[in-house]
Formats: sequence, C-alpha cells, structure tokens
Amino acid sequence: MKTQNQLHTTSTANSIHRRRFLKSAAAATALTFGFPHVGNVLGANEKIRVACIGVGGKGDSDTDGAARAGAAVVALCDVDANTLRKKAQKYPQAKLYADFRKMLEEMEKEIDAVTVSTPDHVHGVASAMAMRMGKHVFCQKPLVQTVAEARLLRQLAKEKKLATQMGNQGSAGSGLRRAVEVVQAGVIGPVRELHVWSNRPVWPQGINRPEGEDPVPPELDWDLWIGPAPMRPFKKGVYHSFAWRGWYDFGTGALGDMACHTVNMPFRALKLGYPNVVECEETSTLFPETFPKTSRIRFEFPAREDMVPLKFWWYDGNPSDKAVKPLRPNPELTKEIAEMRGGLPGSGCLLVGDKGKLFSPDDYGSQFYVLLAGEKEYVSGNNHEAVKAVPQTIPRSPGHVDEWFRMMRDGTPAYSNFDIAAYLTEIILLGCIALRVGVGSRMEWDGPNMLSPNCPEASKFVRRQNRPGWPA
Repeated sequence: MKTQNQLHTTSTANSIHRRRFLKSAAAATALTFGFPHVGNVLGANEKIRVACIGVGGKGDSDTDGAARAGAAVVALCDVDANTLRKKAQKYPQAKLYADFRKMLEEMEKEIDAVTVSTPDHVHGVASAMAMRMGKHVFCQKPLVQTVAEARLLRQLAKEKKLATQMGNQGSAGSGLRRAVEVVQAGVIGPVRELHVWSNRPVWPQGINRPEGEDPVPPELDWDLWIGPAPMRPFKKGVYHSFAWRGWYDFGTGALGDMACHTVNMPFRALKLGYPNVVECEETSTLFPETFPKTSRIRFEFPAREDMVPLKFWWYDGNPSDKAVKPLRPNPELTKEIAEMRGGLPGSGCLLVGDKGKLFSPDDYGSQFYVLLAGEKEYVSGNNHEAVKAVPQTIPRSPGHVDEWFRMMRDGTPAYSNFDIAAYLTEIILLGCIALRVGVGSRMEWDGPNMLSPNCPEASKFVRRQNRPGWPA
C-alpha cells in the first residue's frame, strides 16, 4: 500500500503532464473505430488453408469451427502430444507440430490463416508472428496478455490489411447488437454508471506457488508450454492444462478471462475508449504470483462523442468458494434484479442511465431487460414498448467464425476484428495493471501513450520481458 504522499504527485511538471494527457485521452475517445481494409481478399470459391495453434480445450472447437466454415485444415500445433494425436484423428491430412514457430516458418507458403487458442501468455507472440507473415488471424479471448501486445496486434492488422477476429462469440449474438442499438437510441438516457460482475474464478488463484518439482509428462513439451514467460518447475495439476488462468505469468485472472464477454456490449454501446483513471478499490488477500479470489476495480471515462462521463465498476469472485465472500454491487442498486431472478445471478451487466436501467443476466449479452423510471420491474428487451420503437441499425451476424471467413473472402469487417477487439482488451487489461500496482492506488492513465503520469510503477506491467527466442 502506498502512502498518501506517494499517491499524489504535486510537482508543476506533472500537473502540466496530467492536463495534457487528459485532453489527449478525451480526444482519443471521441474517435470512431476505423473501417478495417483487407488487402488480399481470397475470393468466394477459393479454399482457405488454415493452421490451428492450440487444439485442446477451446482450440478443439475453434479448429472444428474453422473447418465448418469452409477451411482446409492444413496444420495442427500443440505442445501436448496426446492432445495433438487426438485431434489429428479428425484431420489426418494436416501436418503436425509442437512448436508454432517451426510450423509457420516451414509452411509459410501453404497457410492463408491461423487460429490461436493457447493459454493467454502465448496469444500475442503467436498472433504477431503469423500476422507479420501476412496471415489472417482468429485468436481466442482475451486477445493478448499485455497492453503493449494489444496495441501491437491492432497496428499489425491495420498495416498488413488482415482479416481478424477475437473469439468472444457473444459479439455475433442478435441480443447483444440489439442492446447496443437500444442504449445508443437513448432509451435509458445518458449512462453514468456501469456495473459488471462475474462468478469467476472457477480455477485456482489466491494461492502461493507450490514448492518442489514433478517429472514432466513425456507427452508435454514444458519449455514450449512456458513459451515467452519466465521458466519455472513443472508441477502436476498446477498449470497445465486448465489451471493456468489465475497465474500472473500465464493468465489474466477473472477480469481478463470474462470481461471480453461481459463488457463487450457496454464497451460498444457506450463508446468507452480509453479511461483516464483506473483504481483497484478492494480485494481479498493478495499473493505474489496469482490473482486474488475476489476484487473490485473502478474505471473512470471522460465525456466522449455524445456520451457523458462514466464510472465503471468490475467485480469478480466465485459464490461457490466458501473461503471468500465475493464482492458485488450495492444491493440497493440491484434489488429489482434480485426480485426478478430470485437472487442476484452469478454474473451480470447493469447500465444505469438518467431515464432507467438496462440489465443483461448472462456472460454474452444475448438477453437484456429494461427498467425505466417509474416502472416497478424489469421487462424483456423483446417486449418493452420503448424498445420496440428503436430501429435496427447494426447488421446481424451469419455466425462468429463465418464473419471472419467472410472478411477474408470479401473484406466485410468482422464485428470483433482486432481494431475493436484489441481496443476492448487493452482497456480491460488496465484493470489487471491497477490490481498489480495496489489497492487504493489511483492510477491516472494516458491511453495513447500507454503510461500513467502519477504511477510510474505501472510501466512494469504494460509489457512483458519475453524469454530469448520469443519475440513480441
């Protein structure tokens, strides 16, 4: 914890710096997202050759999703030989690799696109290598592990004119797009507060690193699994295959895992842009290498376009974890939700406007409910009279993966292309940085320059120092 004197810098130089960055941040948020241009569309009848990096867990379905969308799966890559062999049974024509770097180098001329479905810490390096080669990329959420990686992938997508898509599949839902239309039509008025909560983590965190070392299973290449992160001993069941999310070196905690879903709708509807302040307000016990079991983080956004200044609170914590009471919004704010649902659901998204509230009860924004001033209970967004009058302005989706393939074929931007997805991910990862710099540290943020003028220690968490052989 910092002292009060450390939290507030009073020098004239820093005061000038603050005024300058606040103006630049407000200007940045006033910009609309660019229209991505694809430089080399592949055509309606051309078979798209896809290589899949990470084929277990979500990578299993991402590989199959690409095949269903019309891909020729030409290569499979996974550091776990058992996972790789299992997937190869379905795609016997695909070449097999443990190291995506070797795969991309050897098959550069045989690949049009890649999917990236690894643990978070490998997303950025794998995607960047493929994009530098001019390959189109579908990457799982969170898009990357660091703010600097998010900025890099956004720039590469633009410079290389690539078709991209992040795997936050709720983006394709008609319910999410309808909610964006409703909020932007002003149904609930200017939105001044946003509250999003999650029932994650459902994996181990809030723990210390176990002592000792276990033998590495013969099917696992531990050096490749570690990838760009600092090397550490293998411990059975502690990192591979799913337990990595809660570790600072490999994951992004509950916030990084789920906010690309749960904050997706309000990010778009409220044109959030860069925050100018982020602060971790409260957590459970902190540990040096893992995210806490529960946390509350506040983001402050300046006025942008036609939107008023906004405060956004993120809350996480698993209600089933008996070791902690998860942090949640004030019960008075959510009482109508609790009455409607028979208690507060494990996750949700609540927008509070001058004319009313909009609530989404699921992780993907596929459903939403509206409660206007003077009304006693929420009404489904499909049935509320005020919603019925709002015209459709956002095209509906042919399918999340299909959007990516359409972008490769004719250039139509996917709804979660990297120009959007990297921006969303970058903002979310600021919450992880605020958590790392400490509870109660009010971190002012200069978004365009990726720095905090009053909290220089934040710079340690903007980018990762990759191991040799793993360029950013």
